[in-house]
This record gives sequence, C-alpha cells and structure tokens, in this order.
Amino acid sequence: MTEDQHESHPGTRGSAIVVGASLAGLMSALTLSRIGMRVTMLERSTRKVRTGAALPVSDGLLERLTGRRPGRGAAVVPSGAQAWADVHASLRAAVEADPRISHRSPARVTDVGQDRRSAWAVTDDGESHHADLVVGADGHASVVRRHTIPEAPDATFSGYVIWLGLIDEREIRSRPWSSDLAILYERDYCLNAYYLPGADGSVSPGRRRLGWGWYDSGRNDLLRKCGAVVDDIVQRSLRSADIPDATFDELADEAREIWPNPWREVILECISRREVIGTPIGEYLPRRLVSGRVCLVGDAAHLPSPMTGSGFSASAQDALALAEALDGKGNRSSIPEALRRYEARRLDPARQLVHSGQGFSHSFAPRGAAQ
Repeated sequence: MTEDQHESHPGTRGSAIVVGASLAGLMSALTLSRIGMRVTMLERSTRKVRTGAALPVSDGLLERLTGRRPGRGAAVVPSGAQAWADVHASLRAAVEADPRISHRSPARVTDVGQDRRSAWAVTDDGESHHADLVVGADGHASVVRRHTIPEAPDATFSGYVIWLGLIDEREIRSRPWSSDLAILYERDYCLNAYYLPGADGSVSPGRRRLGWGWYDSGRNDLLRKCGAVVDDIVQRSLRSADIPDATFDELADEAREIWPNPWREVILECISRREVIGTPIGEYLPRRLVSGRVCLVGDAAHLPSPMTGSGFSASAQDALALAEALDGKGNRSSIPEALRRYEARRLDPARQLVHSGQGFSHSFAPRGAAQ
C-alpha cells in the first residue's frame, strides 16, 4: 500500500490520483497541479498508436491548463486542427516537466474505493494508491465509472465503426483538395478527411499530413466476430493485424469507386501499408459525474460520437472546471462538496454534447447497436 500521496506536504493543497494518461487525464493532472495538488497518474498502457484522429485545439490551451506561459524550449500545444498523437505528446511533455506530477506506467487499475477521509485505486499487482480524491480519466471502458455509476457502468455500441488513417502529404501525387476539410457522404458511408500539420509543424503544401475517418455501419458482424464488440459493449479497437485481408480488399474496392482524390489515393496508400485502425463507436450519456471523493472526466464521464467534433474541448472544460471547483479555501474534508460543484457545472453540458452526437448516430446507423 502506498499512502505517500495522502500525507501532508508543505506547500501543497492535497493529493489526487488520476486514472488514465490519455488527453483528459493529462489535462486534469496539469490543472490540479496548477492549484497546488500533488498528482499521481496511473496508466495501464505504454503504447500510443499513430492514427488519423484529429482534434481542434483552441489558442493558449496549455497556458490555461497550467496557469503560466511556456518557457523557452518548453512543450507547446499549437492551435487549430492537430493530430491526436501530437497533442498527446505535447501534453505528456508538460506533465513530465511538472515536479508535482508523478507518472506510473504500466499500472492497470482494477478497483477503486473510498471512505470518509480518502479515496484509493488498486492496481493489478495488488498495490493500493491513496489520495484525497480519485479522478477517472480512463476512457470509454472506464473502471472508475463502475465505482461512480455502478448501475450504468458501460458505454453502448452505436452501430458503426470509424476507420482511421494518416499519411504524409509527400507520399501521394494527387492535387490538394480545395479546402483543409472534407465531409463527404456516399452510399451508406461518411468520410471526414483533413489536412494536419506535418511532423515538424509545417502547414506548407507538400509538407503536411492527411488524416481521414471513414464512418461505416455495414461491418458490425466483423466487429463482433473479432471481439471488438461484445453484447453491444465496445471492448477495443481493431489494429491492422486484427483486420482480415478480405476486409482491406473490400475497403480498397469501395474507395476506388466512391471517394475522390486526393482522399482516394490517401486511403488506398494507408490500406496498402496496412496502417489503418478500426474503432467501434460507443456513446455514454452520464447520469452523474461524482460519487463522494471520486469523479469522472473526459470519455469516462461522457462519451459522444466523434462526429460532434467537441470531445476534446469538453475534456479540457472538465479539467478546468474540476480545478476551479477544488481551488477554494476549504480543507480536504470539503472535497466531496467541491466535486459536487464540479458536477453541477459540467453535467448538463456533457449530456447535451452526447445527445447531439446521438442525433447523428440515429440517422447514420438507424438500426443502432441492435444491428
């Protein structure tokens, strides 16, 4: 058992455990450190996969999260459309540079608990980490959600998958698209395709990257056969090694028929390299965000369809609102009250966001999870 994070430390204002070190977890750790808390992050995976997922990043995000301007040579998060992996790397660098934040990986959390004085997370090696509160930032299949909302712990499958890919612009020959974003509907498909800064941050034509997300409601049998969806609960994404060659061939044939260049060429190149990920889409409409000293942020709290384009922004708002609620003059015994203030601020906007995504899901995959 480790209780060092629950002990009193001069110059600190309590302690927190953040379960999950994806985007919501990293942002929450930074905002909690900003208000003087010591943070322990527990992350189950050491691997982050390069995909075509893109995020709209607002200007000055890192400054708002940390409360200070980045110094010379420090990590920055550029504004505008950015690749998921780039945003994650920048936030991770900011966390690693923060002396109040410790990061443990791999550390798979299997259980969460609390009493009147503290909360804790138990990892699969039997170690128990105690702090003043636990923040669940562990994504769509959240373990912390099982503790916080035991009567409704699971996100449900929305009836479609999104195929994702990313490639350097120099790898293709087609002329550029007329704008930085394309949203195309053909047959029963929807394609979101976009230009992203190059690995060096360049936005000059020829030096960018092209990402794409292909929404597909016709391959749910494959998702269930591969175990990516079980009993209408999303279990995992399909890596390239999980996707049958026959499915790659079908996607390639369909891309040749329906998508215009440069996106056709981009998709075909990703398929030929087997650099494609298939993510079944789950959605979660929260009933609450808090239970005592335990709270939820990001996809663990509210899981919208990616078609909303607002999941990352909502996670950032969660992190900022959580720190603001905790940044009062109360003591550690008032943490449950502070978390209730956080919930009061974020629950209704979170529900509205998920509802907006469900509108797309019901129209795109009208048979939904029952398919």
